[in-house]
Amino acid sequence: MGRYRAGVETRRRIIEATRHLLAEVGIEGTTIKAICERASILPGSFYNLFSSKEEALLTVVREAIEAVDPDIAGEGTDTVDDLIEAYAVFVEDEPALARIYLQIAVTGGVTDRHVAGRLLRHSRYRTERFTDAIRRADPALDAPAALRRANLMIAALNGLTIAKLLEPDLDFADHARDLLDFPVITPSL
Repeated sequence: MGRYRAGVETRRRIIEATRHLLAEVGIEGTTIKAICERASILPGSFYNLFSSKEEALLTVVREAIEAVDPDIAGEGTDTVDDLIEAYAVFVEDEPALARIYLQIAVTGGVTDRHVAGRLLRHSRYRTERFTDAIRRADPALDAPAALRRANLMIAALNGLTIAKLLEPDLDFADHARDLLDFPVITPSL
């Protein structure tokens, strides 16, 4: 039991050190060496818990995303409005973490199989959440149409996130809410 507590404490210190370093020196300055020094641990302890710096960064980002999750218990109670609002709160309130998430998705997701797998799982989970919320809002909508709408909404939100990071004055939340006004685009048969 003592070993487990030590591992939990070490993990907490690594996450806290990573969070502080990201705020202070950004993604480039957040190295494994800096994380270990800040957390007062040896590199071996880091690698016992995380396979890479990107994994530690993604854990920090995931925790920030979960902090604004409208249905953290996964009970299926969130609405599309709730999900868009949570996305907007994350991007508006955590711009550094939103930037890091996009950087890891573009660079780490392409070059690191483990990071790519983790990003894909997160993406699939988010798509399922949006799809379920869309189906609850419009039960007559079939599953493939709801999935298409969810994918389009998430792609638009990701694009708006990039725009917000490039143009900090952009009213992300207002633009994100505009997505609720677009109809489902279905092909003619």
